[in-house]
Amino acid sequence: MNSGVDLSRDAPIYVAGHRGLVGSALVRALSAQGYRNLLLRTHAELDLTDQLEVRRFFEETRPQAVIMAAARVGGIHANNSRPAEFIRDNLLIQDNVIDSAHRAGVGKFVFLGSSCIYPKLAPQPIKEEYLLTGPLEPTNEWYAIAKIAGVKMCQAFRREYGFKAISLMPTNLYGPGDNFDLQNSHVLPALIRKIHEAKTRGDAEVVVWGTGAPRREFLHVDDLAEAVLHLLRTYDDEAIVNIGWGEDVTIRELAEMIVSVVDYKGRLAFDTSKPDGTPRKLLDVQRLRGLNWRPKIPLRSGIEQTYAWYRENFTDARL
Repeated sequence: MNSGVDLSRDAPIYVAGHRGLVGSALVRALSAQGYRNLLLRTHAELDLTDQLEVRRFFEETRPQAVIMAAARVGGIHANNSRPAEFIRDNLLIQDNVIDSAHRAGVGKFVFLGSSCIYPKLAPQPIKEEYLLTGPLEPTNEWYAIAKIAGVKMCQAFRREYGFKAISLMPTNLYGPGDNFDLQNSHVLPALIRKIHEAKTRGDAEVVVWGTGAPRREFLHVDDLAEAVLHLLRTYDDEAIVNIGWGEDVTIRELAEMIVSVVDYKGRLAFDTSKPDGTPRKLLDVQRLRGLNWRPKIPLRSGIEQTYAWYRENFTDARL
């Protein structure tokens, strides 16, 4: 069944995690499309790990739609060093928000997962039905298990209560507002910062973790936001939907592209003592294309835009 929800421009819409990379892009997209009643709360205003706070918020605001972009996220180092936080916090956040949204009679719920929910050695490209068919990538299994639980919770609430929840699995995301912290960020923003700083200092080389051989797919966060709003309005089924380009590059190719964008004159060196992570992670996006949506922002153009944002917002960027 592919039918969404008819949202008026005055409908109360709660964007959980509105100050993060994805949440801020969703706010931009919703505002650009004329939605005027966005419910936004910072962590200081609403602790999503606190069940009573979350229930009170939903009882008082009664959103018509919820987009779940709040999560504890990070790269390989963050997942490896803080596994308890990643599984505990994400499970708490998801349980509280999904259950409270159901209790408050929310008309449509969008759960955003991650492509890391799929098995480490899943056939490529990764189809949605490959979920739970093999072992996960060990370096981020804590986050992945939490996200899988969120998907299953949405499906269970749909089956038992008729709760209109959909689950979308984005590929690797990047864009304005990204996290550029070298210890906790993902590969693309980390490389932008490392290569920019190497250029600024006049360094002869930049060291990249791993062999450079793994292949990754990247989607600009503004494209993701457009996909989310499209599916919010048009899709209603328990089957998960991959959100991506359907194309990938090697980490070496990514680093070389960033070197070109930054105009760095030094060389790249690959530290093979560091983990590569999953060998390849390319999403099959046939289901998404069947729902009449395709991305618009090519990788190089997106990197150029993100690098420009980083330079213009250096003092405010998450470093």
